[in-house]
Amino acid sequence: MSQRLAVFDCDGTLVDGQAHICDSMDDAFASAGLPAPDRNLVRRIVGLSLPVAVRKLVQDAEEAQVAAVVTAYKDAYRNRREQGILHEPLYDGIANLLTRLKGDGWLLAVATGKSDRGLDACLETHGIRDLFISLQTADRHPSKPHTDMLEAAMAEAGVDAGQTVMIGDTTFDIIMACDAQVRALGVAWGYHEPHELIRAGADAVANIPADLGDML
Repeated sequence: MSQRLAVFDCDGTLVDGQAHICDSMDDAFASAGLPAPDRNLVRRIVGLSLPVAVRKLVQDAEEAQVAAVVTAYKDAYRNRREQGILHEPLYDGIANLLTRLKGDGWLLAVATGKSDRGLDACLETHGIRDLFISLQTADRHPSKPHTDMLEAAMAEAGVDAGQTVMIGDTTFDIIMACDAQVRALGVAWGYHEPHELIRAGADAVANIPADLGDML
């Protein structure tokens, strides 16, 4: 049987980190002398690379302000991690799903807007780092929905688009997959609505992680 690759988004798909993302963004905006962004808008941009996400939140700001918010966000998030108060729980059923897929012969990868450091810390905390053959982050690629990180994961795994599925909670994930001619599956427990994922091109949307195992 040929190899098959399942590429997962992280925030909103594997883990729920929205509380600390929103808190860190509040701190970052305050540091830059800007009013706190609407938290619903912050959730909408989770998954994008940080500079792109911040620019969407402050469209009229000067580049220096955007850069200041980006730096302050990284500092705030890192401080939470170092203080031991960063909580990014795995969604219920994700650990079992990953173990199931690995046992069924799937290669696993992550494509995320997180940094290398943030992703490594997250996966190590949950003891699932070694399940993944490829980890692609915003440190080395253009922001989603650019296809670069997904294509890099396929190249690293040695598979083509026809052997790959992208799994994510945002339209950024789905558009990236469609543009790369990869099968796209959405998840209903993240930050964009199921109908948005279908409209963006998802083949289907899973309501719980166990559904993904059946869809795959």
